[in-house]
Amino acid sequence: MNSIFKNIKLTRLSFFSVKSLECNFKLSFSNIQLLLVLLFFGAYGYSQNLQGYINEALANSPEIKKFELQHKRVEEKVNEVNTLPNTQFGVGYFISEPETRTGAQRFKVSAKQMLPAFGIITARENYVDALADAVFEEVAVAKRKLIASVSKSYYNLYALKAKQVVLDENINLLNTYEKLALTSVESGKASAVDVLRLQMRQNELVQQKQVLEQGYLAEQTAFNKLLNRDKTISVKVVDNLPMPLSDELFDSKKLTLHPELLKYDKLYLSVKQSELINQKDRQPMLGFGLDYVAVSKRPNMNFNDNGKDIIMPMISISIPIFSNKNKSKTQQNKLKQQEILAEKENRLNVLEAMLDKAVKNSNSAKISYTTQAKNLKQARDAETILIKSYQTGTIDFNDVLDVQALQLKFQINQIEAVKSYYMQTTIINYLTK
Repeated sequence: MNSIFKNIKLTRLSFFSVKSLECNFKLSFSNIQLLLVLLFFGAYGYSQNLQGYINEALANSPEIKKFELQHKRVEEKVNEVNTLPNTQFGVGYFISEPETRTGAQRFKVSAKQMLPAFGIITARENYVDALADAVFEEVAVAKRKLIASVSKSYYNLYALKAKQVVLDENINLLNTYEKLALTSVESGKASAVDVLRLQMRQNELVQQKQVLEQGYLAEQTAFNKLLNRDKTISVKVVDNLPMPLSDELFDSKKLTLHPELLKYDKLYLSVKQSELINQKDRQPMLGFGLDYVAVSKRPNMNFNDNGKDIIMPMISISIPIFSNKNKSKTQQNKLKQQEILAEKENRLNVLEAMLDKAVKNSNSAKISYTTQAKNLKQARDAETILIKSYQTGTIDFNDVLDVQALQLKFQINQIEAVKSYYMQTTIINYLTK
């Protein structure tokens, strides 16, 4: 891959024809049109490729599954709170049977059911629903973070691959320079030292490429693990990422609807529901029950109700006379709400700073890209001049190496600018999409 500035490959012809080399640095109007078409379809292909990886990551991520299971678990708590207090049963046996007019009491069976204050069950359900909604926002945040991580890793892979291609081009270019130097040595226009310098420079580029290859494999492992798959699976990365000519549009107002902030709204609501439960707990509770006492018949006696069992309906009331616990909980809930509001405000400030920084950095990446494009054009012009001087026998291979190093530097800087732009775009998308 040539530099991003030259998205259409400029085929370098043999140095045996110097004049034909000069033609490689000229782009016709038709080539520019073709460049724009390739940029459009290249961007479409990149989007489709990355989106497929993102979908796979979302489907396979164990972290996303963890949050989804956590959400289901909290939702299930609705069934837990949607119940009455336990029904109380009691059985008693009279060791010393008390005598009554109708006979001796043998044993006693009782049942009792307390009823909570009106509306407290609904309040508990609303409380659990608010907690579930907060966890649901955590799921949304986790998904956004995963998308951002996959995207950033993808752009790292792109940059590592693009740099390797640029190094390959420069290595081939140095091979051509080496042939020129050997020819110059034979004609007495250059020394063997020039050839050795070119070879040493080639060795350095080969070393840099090998280092990049190892970095690519390491990043590929990280990328595959984000997709929860085998680390050795090859990742397909696009050859070109276009630098957009116009600014990407986004709505900064959407930042206030970010799941990280909505989570605090849900937590605030949950505390509000918790306080409603607390207020309901301060209300009296009614209880209904029934006592059954088995009575034995009195012997040698005949009268009405002899041995008649006792059935006694009961009603009870539970009054929270000592309410210090509820008062303390009310104060705790007020403090918790203030804490949540403070956390939300702090997080909003952090996200706003992140968004502003990402926008500024993306603009800086565009500026850097444009500057590197100008520098690269000038470096190629300098290269053309040096090649022309070969005809007059005045070529200086030190200058050739300097120009080649500058070209490589500008190409690498362009790749870094493109990567930086898409990295910042990922952050902007995380915050505003």
